[in-house]
Amino acid sequence: MIRIGVVGAGLIGAQHIRAISSISGIELGGVVDPMRNADPDLPWVADIETLMGQVDGVILAVPNDLHAPLTLKCIDAGLPVLVEKPLAGTVEDGDRMVKAAEALGIPLLVGHHRRHAPRIAKAKALLTAEALGRLTTIHGQCWLPKPASYFKAKWRSGQGAGPLFINLIHDVDLLMHLCGPIVRVQAMESNAVRGAEVEETVVVSLRFTSGALGSLNLSDAALGPWSWELTAGENPAYPMTGQSCYWIGGTHGALSLPDLTQWRQEGGPDWWAPMSATRVPVDTMDPLVAQIAHFAEVIQGNAQPLVTGADGLRAVKVIHAIKQAARSGRAVDLQ
Repeated sequence: MIRIGVVGAGLIGAQHIRAISSISGIELGGVVDPMRNADPDLPWVADIETLMGQVDGVILAVPNDLHAPLTLKCIDAGLPVLVEKPLAGTVEDGDRMVKAAEALGIPLLVGHHRRHAPRIAKAKALLTAEALGRLTTIHGQCWLPKPASYFKAKWRSGQGAGPLFINLIHDVDLLMHLCGPIVRVQAMESNAVRGAEVEETVVVSLRFTSGALGSLNLSDAALGPWSWELTAGENPAYPMTGQSCYWIGGTHGALSLPDLTQWRQEGGPDWWAPMSATRVPVDTMDPLVAQIAHFAEVIQGNAQPLVTGADGLRAVKVIHAIKQAARSGRAVDLQ
């Protein structure tokens, strides 16, 4: 029996707890949260020090500014850790976390759970096989109409907690996983609706290593059906809209996600010729459950992390570059 502890029992922490309970051979070893005892059925633990003494691995689902200190504490204790995205609030903190894990040989995983979805594995296989030809353009949309109640937790309106770090970092990680590293960004941002410290709308231009160009459109102040949360159907808390939110185009075809629709032409490209659309068949599975099962395999030494600390750091660097570009009005190159 693999015992996994959870630090933070908020929105995402509760989903991790649910996922742990659904997998045989894995046990919830304890939960740490300032609001402990809210659910008498959970094995509450007073603090992370106590928790680390009774589990085989730790999931950190805490506010962003706690990711670095608590991850380093787990690494120092020799415990594999799965930290929610973003890996860290700063590139410097993320770099320390990655180096500490590598120095001690401790698995460090980052909670970009979408990569565990079977549809992403299928999309990755299609792109690796160059089913679309050479990639030329990529677009991602993330419109999330967040209610006022969401912002009752004050930290969500503070620096480092806006939709770039909370939401778009998932899209950045996933598009790099599918299409390769991002090497240059330009961006504009606005907080004109709420006037909070953090951004609420961001438009980004991207250049990938391959030479493909891309764009990302983010807003948590726009009512619309185009975001991964509202289109993938992975989380029952969000209503399904039946739309797509990623479009990947190449010289010989296109792919939309998460519906996995592939567009092709016989003898194309030819804008006068008809196109065919095929919905690629794929199994479904809750990626959060798949992520927990994978974490247990990593703890046992039977698998290498699918999303490493280095992957998480790469995404953090892109988000920081987007912030820098939006502030300066200039393009930012990523080394």
